[in-house]
Amino acid sequence: MDSVLLYVFVAVVLLLIVVVGGIALLRRGRAAQMPSRPRPGIDYAPGVGDDDSVPRDTPRRSIDVVDVGEALAPSPDVTASAGVEAGIEPVTQEDLEGLLEIEVPEPAVGRMQRLRSRLARSQNVMGRGLLALLSRDVIDDATWDEVEEILLTADLGVTPTQELMERLRTRVRVEGGSDAARVQAILREELLALVDPTMDRRVRDERMGDRPGVVLVVGVNGTGKTTTTGKLARLAVASGQTVVLGAADTFRAAAADQLQTWGDRVGAAVVRGPEGGDPAAVAFDAVSTAAAADIDTVIIDTAGRLHTKTGLMDELGKVKRVVEKQSPIDEVLLVLDATTGQNGLVQARVFAEVVDVTGIVLTKLDGTAKGGIVVAVQRELGVPVKLVGLGEGPDDLAAFDPVTFVDALITE
Repeated sequence: MDSVLLYVFVAVVLLLIVVVGGIALLRRGRAAQMPSRPRPGIDYAPGVGDDDSVPRDTPRRSIDVVDVGEALAPSPDVTASAGVEAGIEPVTQEDLEGLLEIEVPEPAVGRMQRLRSRLARSQNVMGRGLLALLSRDVIDDATWDEVEEILLTADLGVTPTQELMERLRTRVRVEGGSDAARVQAILREELLALVDPTMDRRVRDERMGDRPGVVLVVGVNGTGKTTTTGKLARLAVASGQTVVLGAADTFRAAAADQLQTWGDRVGAAVVRGPEGGDPAAVAFDAVSTAAAADIDTVIIDTAGRLHTKTGLMDELGKVKRVVEKQSPIDEVLLVLDATTGQNGLVQARVFAEVVDVTGIVLTKLDGTAKGGIVVAVQRELGVPVKLVGLGEGPDDLAAFDPVTFVDALITE
């Protein structure tokens, strides 16, 4: 009996060996008939499942100028009829010209007025809340406490809040608060005085004699800095200026491409360098290129950096110093997210110490932002808010107008 079981066991083992060996031989035969997988980025087209990105060891270009006119020009062989035999209609040069037409930005004049309704909707808590309180028949201490609370939660800041409270108390006591129209006029006058319409809010980006105007755009990560740079280029082009953009944010992989897209849309050339390269070198080349080509305006986008990182802030100072070796910087615009409130003031203070900020750009003022941040940041730095971002559209960057801003806060 034992010998029979032994014979059965040996037979089963031999059968398994034969089956496994046959399968292996079959797979080897099929593999020999299949072509080898192509190697992407060398001398073959990528195959299914391959990574067709450019290899990291591919030689990178040195800093260059992307000529938008040449970049957008259709290739002479565009009308080749390679697909005619397959029944595909060839793409004509006229078709491409229609697709690649450079946009003509909306004129800068009147943007703030066009966006006034949007601003009014987003800021009604501050202005209209105050108006409702000050129009009460009886204004007692409890009412003034509510007024103070609104001002503080609107990010106006402690000192400006105290100043405005004192002025409002005095004027309402002397002139009366029962007339809603008179209260509205008082509130408008006092808010306008805080925003300070006398500050010079011109963006100095025009050509300065025999050299281009130079604008440096700085800010922390996530404030919309690169987008603001692109929108600023649109504003300059809308004013009839020629523009070169400097892609000095070399640390964020998509920053230069993002800026290139903005430049392509409005016909602005873009100076860019290798990823991870020296941002000061890119900024320097942008200015020198613009000067050689008699360009009106250079706008330099810098890498976003946390204000608490000393090394990164020192590098930003280096960018400014390197540019100033060949040309003065006419404008340093600090981009702040209006929704960050008082935290934005801390950022502003540090940046101002490093690069001598000359103007503020407040983005996202149409969201949950509080209108008081305009006053607070101007008081903190002693420089004006010059531009405000009121939406996601390409033309939703407007020159800041104090009168329009205050009217939007309190007008129904």
